[in-house]
Amino acid sequence: MEWMQGLPEGWVTATPGLGRPAQLTALGNGVVPQQAARAVQLLRPPFPRCHHCPRL
Repeated sequence: MEWMQGLPEGWVTATPGLGRPAQLTALGNGVVPQQAARAVQLLRPPFPRCHHCPRL
């Protein structure tokens, strides 16, 4: 399930002491990083550009 969420192999499943049901719960309650990044892009307030500052 990790690969479907764009996480590296073993991100959750290689955690010592975490059984399969707990792994599935953690992955099921997790946030897909790509989806979270897009949400931040869409929800951040628009700031006016500073004409004296270099572009980052």
